[in-house]
Amino acid sequence: MIFYASLIVLPVALWLWWPLLQRERRTAFWLAFVVTALLGAMPAALIWAMRNTALSYSVIAHLQVVAGWIFCSLMLAFVLALLRDIVGLLGVFTPRSRKLFTGLIVIAALLATGFGVTQALTIPQVREQEIALANLPAEFDGLRVAVIADIHASPINDSHYVQGIVNRTLAANPDLVVLPGDMIDGDVATQAKNIAPLSQLKAKYGVFSAPGNHEYYSGYDAWARVFRSLHLNYLENQTQRVKIKGRTLAVSGIGDPAYGRLSQQNTDPRVPEGLPPDIEAVAKQAKGADFHLLLAHQPKLARDNAVQGVGLQISGHTHGGHILGMDRWLVAPVNNGFVRGAYDVDRMKLFVSSGAGLWAGFAVRLGVPSSIDLLVLRRAK
Repeated sequence: MIFYASLIVLPVALWLWWPLLQRERRTAFWLAFVVTALLGAMPAALIWAMRNTALSYSVIAHLQVVAGWIFCSLMLAFVLALLRDIVGLLGVFTPRSRKLFTGLIVIAALLATGFGVTQALTIPQVREQEIALANLPAEFDGLRVAVIADIHASPINDSHYVQGIVNRTLAANPDLVVLPGDMIDGDVATQAKNIAPLSQLKAKYGVFSAPGNHEYYSGYDAWARVFRSLHLNYLENQTQRVKIKGRTLAVSGIGDPAYGRLSQQNTDPRVPEGLPPDIEAVAKQAKGADFHLLLAHQPKLARDNAVQGVGLQISGHTHGGHILGMDRWLVAPVNNGFVRGAYDVDRMKLFVSSGAGLWAGFAVRLGVPSSIDLLVLRRAK
């Protein structure tokens, strides 16, 4: 998606700097156009460098934050410039005031996006909410489930960041902790230290995790071994049963549609690792349980999962849409309309977390804060 988004930069640059050409300042136009296009292409170039190991991941991750800030600033500047030109049709601008307003657009875009970057890199707060569930056993009423989605542990979201998440989660005293994927970015050799604090997670009824798409991009098998060593109960199309007050809760995790994606960190870079999602397999394993809780990283799978008797699906992946506005016109369509919060999908409840971290390649949040979600399960009346 980043590659396609980078193509948008060309018409954006043309729109932003076209007035220079109209005033016959051709040299200034071409200089501004080329510089803008090159800056806008940085995110795609860095992904290429990452996939081809042209630079160390630590260097790439830090450059990605800067590139994301520039790219998002360009997009915001384009929107504001478009509004400027629409208002300009009413004849409210003189040449001088238009020039001044254009300068303010650039400053506003840079400052707003800079604020969005700081918000994205801030350790999240715990956000508690009740979730009413049909067919929830009375014995499970009040069960507190901590959701830590999309940490993306990396040189940006480092061990200090992850430790902060762990501390706040433990302070919330959950009964169950779940991590529905995208726990990491980068290779095991250099990045395993950043996720090490997750070994401290504890809960009365256990800690469970499942893969997200970024696990497949980063050497799936090697990371799976790390997750198991951290006692995260890594569920790969698997189900575990938990006894709670004499009743049985089935907790399942399924693979991700990213299966098949090759990675330079795979044991053999030519061979995919991991598993595709198999909801039928975990539904069979959960048969006979009093309630079925499913960890499925991508919410777009919800309708297929609902028909398999799942009571609650917990997902991440969307990061809540990152930015108000973008959440609806860009993120929602590619995720079957599911962006963040709770949804009723047939007889199943879907909860989509906004995520406790962010991928370094687009570390911007505006109006959509990150969160550690504490779900209090309630029996629907």
